[in-house]
Amino acid sequence: MKHLPLIILSFFIFLSCQEDVKPVVDETIKSDEDIPTQESWDSEIYITEAGNLKAIIHADHIRAFEDEKMTYLEGVKIDFYNDNEKRTSTLTSKKGRVDDATRNMYAIDSVVAVNDSGTVLETNELMWENKSQKITTDKFVTITTNEERMEGYGFESDQSLENYIIYKIIYSTRLKNNK
Repeated sequence: MKHLPLIILSFFIFLSCQEDVKPVVDETIKSDEDIPTQESWDSEIYITEAGNLKAIIHADHIRAFEDEKMTYLEGVKIDFYNDNEKRTSTLTSKKGRVDDATRNMYAIDSVVAVNDSGTVLETNELMWENKSQKITTDKFVTITTNEERMEGYGFESDQSLENYIIYKIIYSTRLKNNK
């Protein structure tokens, strides 16, 4: 009994020396609104119209927000298809987003689009409008074909990159034919 106060005192000293354990919290999430409704990695989204394949979106990371009606993509590759479901062009970008209400797609950062005949479009931002099936941007673009290279601001094209317009051309040159 003599040692009971010493044992109790030792017990309290031992408890006060323990380190507080704090839960791990992801600081990038600010509130419940920042948590996606759906999230997936290494995924594909098929876009169809009346049962016909129009596009396949490949993404390294997808985050869908139902309330915002927006889907965010990272590591994007999109294959576009014609009415015969033949692939006509491919677009890649570091990031993108899909407006779930309109089904319009936005490619952001290091955007490159290539059609099957070798036409290459390079820009930093591009929009594919679902309703018109057109690709547009008001940013700087570079178009390279087998015959020419053009640079300028503002661009509109069909999704196969066959019929396009650069609104403000600042550079144009004919390329040497290597054949």
